[in-house]
Amino acid sequence: MKVALVIAAHPDDEVLGCGATIARLADEGWAVHVVIVAEGATSRNIVRDPAMHEQELSELAKCAEVANGILEVASVKLLSLPDNRMDGMELLDVVKIVEAEIELHKPDMVLTHHTGDVNVDHQVLHDAVITACRPQPGHWVRTLLFFEVPSSTEWRPAASGMQFAPDYFFDVTDFLDRKLAALNAYAPEMRAFPHPRSIKAVEHLAGWRGATIGCAAAEAFMLGRAII
Repeated sequence: MKVALVIAAHPDDEVLGCGATIARLADEGWAVHVVIVAEGATSRNIVRDPAMHEQELSELAKCAEVANGILEVASVKLLSLPDNRMDGMELLDVVKIVEAEIELHKPDMVLTHHTGDVNVDHQVLHDAVITACRPQPGHWVRTLLFFEVPSSTEWRPAASGMQFAPDYFFDVTDFLDRKLAALNAYAPEMRAFPHPRSIKAVEHLAGWRGATIGCAAAEAFMLGRAII
């Protein structure tokens, strides 16, 4: 059985970035494991205090379980790195976390954030995954993909950093409904249209990505590496 590992920064990033691809891979017989490394609430205060957000964090965890159940993942794990403060951590500490998950699941494919995202946790995690997936002899990972996250990837101005220029696509015409259902499970994190993190905007993006490759709906990625 082939194994895919999705490494996301916050609850809902995994669905926004590649939820329909997760559903497609699971339907094709892949074991898809999801690891969410940071909690998604404590950045809303000046001082990080998880106790202040205990109920909110618990509800986010429940949303993640429901959403990933809809996508039929093999497992979902939520860690508790500081929300929007991962740039204050030693990169090596994040790398070690990612390496442990790769050693545990031995994935053929890893999917994670694009380097140019506005969100600093996305940037740090991208760098950690790159390091953990360096192609040493006998390494498990054969395909490395970077996804886009609405309300983070497209908010990076062209003059300020690397832009998301997709060159790898999954036709998800038959799986978009499951992505949208999973996002509905994250209802507290979603916004009203025309915010990019809205159901309607996500549906429009899937339609546009699909139109660019000749299908009704697609999810787009940048290829980091493919070893064949």
